[in-house]
Amino acid sequence: MATSTIETLSPTRVRLAVEVPFAELQPAIDAAYKKVGANVRVPGFRPGKVPNRVLDQRVGRSSILEEAINSALPGFYTEAAQEHTVKSLGQPDIEVTKLEDGTEFSFTAEVDVRPEFDLPELDGLAVTVDSTSVGDDEVDEQLASLAERFGTLKGVERPVALGDFVSLDLSAAIDGQELEDGSAKGLSYEVGKDDLIPGLDDALVGKNAGDTAVFPTTLQQGERTGEEAEVTAVVNSVKEKELPALDDDFAQLASEFDTIEELKADLHTKLAQGKAMQQGAQARDKVIEHLVGTVEFPLPESAVQAEVDFREHDVIHQLGHDDALFERYLSVAGKTREEFTAELRENAEKSVRAQFILDAIAEKTEVQISDGELTEYLVRQAARYGMPAQEFANQIVQGGNLPALVADVRRSKALATVLEKASVTDEAGNAVDLSALSPSALADLASAEDEVDEDDALASLASEADHDHDHHGHDHEGHDHEH
Repeated sequence: MATSTIETLSPTRVRLAVEVPFAELQPAIDAAYKKVGANVRVPGFRPGKVPNRVLDQRVGRSSILEEAINSALPGFYTEAAQEHTVKSLGQPDIEVTKLEDGTEFSFTAEVDVRPEFDLPELDGLAVTVDSTSVGDDEVDEQLASLAERFGTLKGVERPVALGDFVSLDLSAAIDGQELEDGSAKGLSYEVGKDDLIPGLDDALVGKNAGDTAVFPTTLQQGERTGEEAEVTAVVNSVKEKELPALDDDFAQLASEFDTIEELKADLHTKLAQGKAMQQGAQARDKVIEHLVGTVEFPLPESAVQAEVDFREHDVIHQLGHDDALFERYLSVAGKTREEFTAELRENAEKSVRAQFILDAIAEKTEVQISDGELTEYLVRQAARYGMPAQEFANQIVQGGNLPALVADVRRSKALATVLEKASVTDEAGNAVDLSALSPSALADLASAEDEVDEDDALASLASEADHDHDHHGHDHEGHDHEH
């Protein structure tokens, strides 16, 4: 029978030393001979019937032992880890320390482990959130935004002004040479959006239909990023948006309500519901912030680095693996590469600490996950990614990510438990009852803590990476969207 000892290398790393009687390796050796023999062709022997001594001569006994050890090691390691109740993180670093054919086999396994720590009192954590009161100005703003969607464009015989919609023919040139794919015909643009080409808005204001504006700009994207170019913009037409009157007729056009007052009341209700969700999100963030700030323990480097790698890959993926776009992101965000990396690591450490704490809470409160809860979580996550639930589930299973998903669900449920018991008040001292939120809404709040944060600069530039470059030469200048 295999024997093992454990040595603590640090609060987050241990070394297992395992000695295995050679006889216990024999089944793996037999399987190795069978596997190798099935792929070796020896004259005079049928496939799979080559004697072991012949295989030793053909491929070498050492190759057989290597195949057997690689096959058997995971099982021996798992037995030792279970014996010493090792809560391992990631894959172990294994080293064969002794191998004497026919007598002895031993190895060591170093692996990061979950840190041990004490949880604070979880019942009644006190947090303060914003009020849900909705002002008339907020309702009016929502109403104006709704009216924008029903506005109509009307041609005007006057110079271009901010807020107008123009049809443009664009071309860009460097040193008199027009850029390849650097032109666009009949491009619709809202003057003042400042999301197409730097300097375009200033060049257009005051022009009339039929006028041409020529102006310099610095290319912001593509192979010629950073170079000075001359842009020619021909104004084909000028239109302004006419907004409907905010009356009962508009209410019937834009909603299921008969009067504008009923529509305003509905907007008021929806704004209040949105603020209630914001209260929940604030409470969630503050609870996590409190836990992360008060529960001290060392973090395993492998867990932190894995989170750093995930976050960095997420940013790079959003930017379409475009190095130039990444440099623009750093410039717009006002960060150096060193500052970006440091910030990424700081956020990763907070996230990993929160995950360990929520895992401990789930264990302490004996959180159990039902098939229904797992299915519901899968459906919500699939919706976030815009995928059919079954397709998303298949990818999770095929990628071997189901255990990680189950861990996410346990953390979400643990956090929801803490939120339900928290003492939440608004700025006026009024009690906020998060349990009034629907179970699915509370679950969404709890699961949102695991998402990667994204700033406005990244959101804007990520849209460029996803943009279909219909007017490629001018997509160098950027668009505004979100992740």
